[in-house]
Amino acid sequence: MGAAIAQFQQALLAQQGDATRSQNEQLDSFRVQLAGMQQSLADTLRDTTHQLHLQSTSLREAQSGALARFTEVQDNALRRLGEGVSEQLRVLSESNDRRLTEVRQTVETRLQALQADNEKKLEQMRQTVDEKLHATLEARLGESFKQVAERLEQVHRGLGEMQRLASDVGSLNRVLSNVKTRGIFGEVQLAGLLEQVFTPEQYAVNVETVPGTGARVEFAIRFPGRGGPGAAPLWLPIDAKFPREDYERLLEAQDKADLPGIELAAKAIEMRLRAEARTIRDKYISPPLTADFAILFVPTEGLYAEALRRPGLVESLQREYRVMLAGPTTLLATLNSLQMGFRTLALEKRSSEVWQVLGAVKTEFGKFGDVLAKTRKKLDEASNTISSVETRTRVMGRALKEVEAMPEQQAQALLPGDDILDAGDSADQAV
Repeated sequence: MGAAIAQFQQALLAQQGDATRSQNEQLDSFRVQLAGMQQSLADTLRDTTHQLHLQSTSLREAQSGALARFTEVQDNALRRLGEGVSEQLRVLSESNDRRLTEVRQTVETRLQALQADNEKKLEQMRQTVDEKLHATLEARLGESFKQVAERLEQVHRGLGEMQRLASDVGSLNRVLSNVKTRGIFGEVQLAGLLEQVFTPEQYAVNVETVPGTGARVEFAIRFPGRGGPGAAPLWLPIDAKFPREDYERLLEAQDKADLPGIELAAKAIEMRLRAEARTIRDKYISPPLTADFAILFVPTEGLYAEALRRPGLVESLQREYRVMLAGPTTLLATLNSLQMGFRTLALEKRSSEVWQVLGAVKTEFGKFGDVLAKTRKKLDEASNTISSVETRTRVMGRALKEVEAMPEQQAQALLPGDDILDAGDSADQAV
């Protein structure tokens, strides 16, 4: 077995050696062929390169000749094209010149015609505007002269009114300059305030508050007496004073910023008011016939304000003379307060009568409740009766359902009572 394997190995090695030699021989043969092919390829490549060089040289020479010919042809064509373009430009320029000349002539002609037309229209417009301006100017001037005439007439009327006003002011000045008339001015204003607040029964004019003295105060408010309904009334005296000269001197000094003059005029007003308060106390205040104080009325708020500026003047008048100083606003407030007192007294006096009336109303209201209950009972009975009548009516309607209705005129002829029902319906609608 081992010998066989050895033989097999030797045979295998021998075959392998033969194969190797055969391959080497083939490789040598292939190498020789390859070298021959390389030499042949090199010779072919060298020949091809030489031929290409020769062809490229001839091609460059041909291209150079063709390029020279093309350049010459192109130069000739460009020269001819330039000459043609120049000729066309010259012709076009001449044509444009001719057309521009024609257009300029046409435009000038049309401009001249348009200018002439515009001048004609402007002349017409100028004439129209002149005519309208002339007419408008005449109309405006006429209106202006008319307005001026109206204004002059108004000014004339205003001057007349101013003259009348100056006359009235002069009359007022004369009125205020007269002592008696100045007193009347204060009395008139005081009377207006009293009439505004009180009824004529609540105050009196020119009252002798202290019987037998003959001194009469301008106004006095009537209060109920202390002795009952038949007792003599209790009077509250009110007197009006207006120290015009002193007040005008004060205003003039204030306008001039004259401090000494202001103080002097204010002091004169104070002395005048104290003197008037003393007179009122001595003549018109006499309890129990009068109230234990009186009212001194100054008819302007400015004078009242100046009196308030005097230190302690108002308190001194109340303390020493039992006189209350009042201006228009202050007096109106005081009178309204007194009026509320009058109303309270009237309510107190009539309170018993009010209670009696309320008692009678209560009694009658009880009777009214009884009557209302009876009325309600009667209404309930009438409602029940009407309900039964409606029930009977529905029963009769069902019973007469099969009966054919007659025409309305024939029914009215047979049953004339429908007219009465219609009259009742009309009366209900009217109500």
